[in-house]
Amino acid sequence: MEKSDTHRPTTLDELRRVRQEKIERLRGLGADPYQNRFVPGHTAAEVRAAYAGRPAADPAAPGGSEALDDRTWKVAGRVLTIRSFGKAAFFHLLDPTGRIQVYVKKGECDEKSFALFQEIDGGDFAGVEGPAFVTKTGELTLKAARLTLVTKSLRPLPEKWHGVSDPEIRYRQRYLDLVSDEKIREIFLVRSLVVHGIRTYLVDNEFIEVETPMLCPLRGGAKAKPFSTRHNVLHRDLFLRIAPELYLKRLLVGGLGMVFELGKCFRNEGVSSRHNPEFTMLEFYEAYADCARMLERGEELVRFVEGRVHGRFPRLRERRGLDLQAPWRRLRMRDAIVAHGRGEGIDEKVVGDPALARAWYERAVPPQERRKEAAHGEIVFAMFERLVEPALGREPTAIVDFPRAVSPLARPRDGDPEWVDRFEVYIDGRETINAFSELNDPALQAGAFEAQVRARGAGDEEAMDFDADYVAALEHGMPPAGGFGMGVDRLVMALCGAESIREVILFPALRPEKGPEGDGEGDRREG
Repeated sequence: MEKSDTHRPTTLDELRRVRQEKIERLRGLGADPYQNRFVPGHTAAEVRAAYAGRPAADPAAPGGSEALDDRTWKVAGRVLTIRSFGKAAFFHLLDPTGRIQVYVKKGECDEKSFALFQEIDGGDFAGVEGPAFVTKTGELTLKAARLTLVTKSLRPLPEKWHGVSDPEIRYRQRYLDLVSDEKIREIFLVRSLVVHGIRTYLVDNEFIEVETPMLCPLRGGAKAKPFSTRHNVLHRDLFLRIAPELYLKRLLVGGLGMVFELGKCFRNEGVSSRHNPEFTMLEFYEAYADCARMLERGEELVRFVEGRVHGRFPRLRERRGLDLQAPWRRLRMRDAIVAHGRGEGIDEKVVGDPALARAWYERAVPPQERRKEAAHGEIVFAMFERLVEPALGREPTAIVDFPRAVSPLARPRDGDPEWVDRFEVYIDGRETINAFSELNDPALQAGAFEAQVRARGAGDEEAMDFDADYVAALEHGMPPAGGFGMGVDRLVMALCGAESIREVILFPALRPEKGPEGDGEGDRREG
């Protein structure tokens, strides 16, 4: 609301001009439109908590109610939704803990405060001091005895221009999304609780948090296409880490028996509702544990984190309709393929016979998606991805036992070496956790790396490099261990019922925004 102008601005340029004129008037009143002297003593949440359980309504007219008590509250935040009645007005003040309504009236605040209020618009930051009362509609409200302009905004809030509805604008200007949508703010409060809860669970269980390199000399830790960069001083190419796995397992060799890392990983792949090229990964490793123990740990961890989130945001369980406290369903990959593949003529014999499996592969998978050199285990995994994964449903499901061909860092199963002790957990239909018994035989690991190098030579851009130093570390001896990886973004998606990974990342990757000349400069101008 532009209270000082009879002409209502209709364009952004007009609005900025009017607000710039207000800045000059404020300076004429001796007010600094960008001051740093007002220090709030309370939050909106503290005010609300102080009067929880008070009567729902007051029969007196708005602004005529007596103060609830003799306390003076001092709150600061962003001004929202001004409703002016000439010599009086209501507005909401938004701080990091939520909203509180404010009532300002000429004659009931000091003269300078009311003069300043005439120059305040939605989007400005203001400080308010005064008592609390309840309006006749039952809303807890602060009556401004003193009002301070803290920061003047030159651009309008989203509500003024019908809110932020375009997803590209929402993600590109997340600060507007956070101001205008309480559910979006809630998502990122949940995310903070999730990260803190993960750390709490692991530290309480005697894991040690460590940090490993993000700039790596080799492609490794997982099968994915990496980002590459150049170190000018060292005169060498480096890769942004795909996963911290190989560094963390070196620490097991060094005698640190329980380690974890929570941080960014990078994969040079497409952007989708499930994928962002920069994402947050948890990995932990435990000496003398195995795949079964990792599955137990995973259930414990997710339940612990969900319980902490539920304590703060109890409505989320009902809203998402997904029970993360229930025991996880477990399915062997081979059994799941047979159960979902009968319509395509797949039975246990087809899964186990390389020739029959390849015949299905060439019949069912389009040529552009097939790999000429695909091993039998890779074909079995393709069966799983095409037939089973889309049908897993929403409830947490652990798929156990994986082909060795798609698990180059996992330990082969005793008595069944073409399969490994590995599981993936799907929550809300999305692969969220990957864990296995770790391979600590240096000869087998060297052979797995050599197979990866051959695959890269055959055109597989996601294959790993041969990490000779890691093999040397294994030759020094690594204790048997279980390893666990979890996509933190996807866990937050499940907890919040989000459909896209971009909803749970504050600043997701976006395509370049075209400038006036269609030159892609828009991203740089917007920062």
